[in-house]
Amino acid sequence: MKNIRYQIEFFSRWHCGSGLSAGSDVDALVVKDKNGMPFIPGKTLKGLFREAMEDYLTLSGEAEKLESSICSILGNLDEKGEFSKGTAFFSNAALCPTEYDEIVRCKAQEFMYQSVSSTAIGKDGVADEHSLRRIQVVVPCALEAEILNIPDNMTDLIGKTLAMIKRMGVDRHRGMGRCQLTIVEITDKEKGGKS
Repeated sequence: MKNIRYQIEFFSRWHCGSGLSAGSDVDALVVKDKNGMPFIPGKTLKGLFREAMEDYLTLSGEAEKLESSICSILGNLDEKGEFSKGTAFFSNAALCPTEYDEIVRCKAQEFMYQSVSSTAIGKDGVADEHSLRRIQVVVPCALEAEILNIPDNMTDLIGKTLAMIKRMGVDRHRGMGRCQLTIVEITDKEKGGKS
């Protein structure tokens, strides 16, 4: 089994929603940890990863061949409609510890965020009534995350799947959330050494 550490490098502002608002100021806040720092939940990453893996395997014509392997690492619904847990664990994605600690130490969390406004324009070229929305976004940055418990024969597929993910978060069709995912390190789970 292998553990894979990877980086998510954002080239544009991004928003991974918390489901919360800031009242009349911002309609949608990004998800933050206890120190007010942005992160992407592992559950969200796993969902994006599953979709990208399915797309890759469909395009490459290998979907049926690897379906059981995918189900074993990512989990699957069985015949009864119950979900069986896969072996893989997806950690949250966060800033590297050095950057994270320095931003928190300097109390500079507010500089990680901006607000973006948008409104719907009607056929007459005038903004539709009550359509103004403001969302909080994170400035471009690089996050790190891990995927643990990957079978040795799946590491190549994991790398190809990571390369398929080019955008994440809200308003991807409007240029937000452009990113690149790259493997930083693959380690052997049992020995803890690099491979």
